[in-house]
Amino acid sequence: MSGTTRTAETDEGERLGVDELRAHQLRHLRSTLRHAYEQVPLYRAKFDAAGVHPDDLRELADLAEFPATTKEDLRAHYPFGAFAVPRERIARIHASSGTTGQPTVVGYTSADLETWAEVVARSIRAAGGRPGDLVHIAYGYGLFTGGLGAHYGAERLGCTVVPASGGMTARQAQLIRDFRPDLLMVTPSYALTLVDELRRQGVDPRETGLRAGIFGAEPWTEDMRRELEGALGIDAVDIYGLSEVMGPGVAAEFAGTKDGLHVWEDHFYPEVIDPVSGNAVPDGETGELVLTSLTKEAMPIIRYRTRDLTRLLPGTARPAMRRMERITGRSDDLLIVRGVNVFPTQIEELVLRADGLSPHFQIDLTRQERMDLMTIRVEASEATTAQQRRTAPGALVRAVKDAVGVTAEVEVVEPGALERSVGKLRRVLDRRGTAADGPAHGA
Repeated sequence: MSGTTRTAETDEGERLGVDELRAHQLRHLRSTLRHAYEQVPLYRAKFDAAGVHPDDLRELADLAEFPATTKEDLRAHYPFGAFAVPRERIARIHASSGTTGQPTVVGYTSADLETWAEVVARSIRAAGGRPGDLVHIAYGYGLFTGGLGAHYGAERLGCTVVPASGGMTARQAQLIRDFRPDLLMVTPSYALTLVDELRRQGVDPRETGLRAGIFGAEPWTEDMRRELEGALGIDAVDIYGLSEVMGPGVAAEFAGTKDGLHVWEDHFYPEVIDPVSGNAVPDGETGELVLTSLTKEAMPIIRYRTRDLTRLLPGTARPAMRRMERITGRSDDLLIVRGVNVFPTQIEELVLRADGLSPHFQIDLTRQERMDLMTIRVEASEATTAQQRRTAPGALVRAVKDAVGVTAEVEVVEPGALERSVGKLRRVLDRRGTAADGPAHGA
């Protein structure tokens, strides 16, 4: 499915001017709305209930009048009810893990897979990847879209792929040491786990030959970028996607600018809305990202509420295409602790700035006599001094109180004491709704 290898610095879609791109978007939006309305009962019912018809889209702004799609909509039509083509035309099926409910199932025609490979190839090229580069892919393979999405995009660009998948950390570190890949594609949290393992094996992670890391599948911060770049001696860039819309490759960051992710707007139309009211907000204001597919055949998605928080900015490396700021969190990941809004990324920034502490931490939320309690467990770094071990907890408590407004308890634990992430990050144990010895809920 990797198709023709691409060697040019840009492709036809990337070279569209602003007016050409807007005309392209309007044409494909009309076609997508009609395709969804005629072929997917879910969309016919939603459009009819909202009193809108595909013919009502006369300009791009009219899309805001159409109803949004949610993960719950897709779950309600499990497994194949959101498909717009006969099942026999589906070339591949992916699905979410379903750990928080019924899985969402997505399908791809052969043409969809070609489009997906193209946008991932663009994303790797934006990160500095070129034909012939060796790419180590440690995203999980299987129903999760990360591994196979990255794989076919790298092959489309003409790279050599090491399909390592997730897990077997010691072996992965050995492969990186021995194969000396040019690029690493993985979640940022697992990249830090690989850094720890390389050091355990007596290898300086900066001497592995890696040139760039393409990190996604979970929110991460500028402090995390600096940590990864310092540890690995690489350019660390962001890639964005989600299975319901396509998979990785919806948007990507350029290594030359590192100023946010350009949305590949010839295939995906972005909006930002107020997560409470659902009303559109102007470019430049923070809200929830909403995405509409422009070219998908098997499963068109109309105004999908991603729950990811960001804002849209003017394009730079690709001026016609808008940038989305790095995801700062999710509207459904918001923690309310004693009435204060807290995002795990806020805690991450403070941990990464603390002396003597490693980037590995976990937030444990409990409730005692109706009072929320937040405990932050952080691993000491290998080089932590006895003095830092004594002062680090108090310093982090003060930093959290000053920056976030919540009083937390901080426990510094031994290096390697916390569970390591192989896939997506599990930063939060929210046990406020369970008995003290009940199961913990990951976020």
